[in-house]
Amino acid sequence: MTWYPHVTVASIIENDGKFLFVEEVANGKRVINQPAGHLEAEETLIEAAQRETLEETQWQVAIDGVVGMGLYVTPGNGVTYHRSCFFGRPLAFCPESLLDTDIKDVLWLSVDDVRQRKEMLRSPLVLDNLERYLAGHRYPLSMMF
Repeated sequence: MTWYPHVTVASIIENDGKFLFVEEVANGKRVINQPAGHLEAEETLIEAAQRETLEETQWQVAIDGVVGMGLYVTPGNGVTYHRSCFFGRPLAFCPESLLDTDIKDVLWLSVDDVRQRKEMLRSPLVLDNLERYLAGHRYPLSMMF
């Protein structure tokens, strides 16, 4: 059996103290997540973060830096995700852009809103990455190569 990690990206997009989130369906359940998804062939991690954010929220964003990278092993099936989390800012809302079919709502939430919805978060990485961002874990894009 061949093992490989799933390479994913997530974006923390802040605007006036609110953060961009999506409500989506995962495993038949409605959950809240940062705009996030899998790296595709022939794109950089930064390009993946911009693409996923646009596809899931209809927001074109600037990626300004890195919050961090980590591994998450899903309880139950043991799938390993390697997640690169970025931070940035909104540039333009693009209503003509198609929204992924799994997305049920696009939300701008305060930190308190996210903490109050902890049971709805797709994984522990959602709040962990936001807390790291708020604690000042913000690194330059130049660390990526």
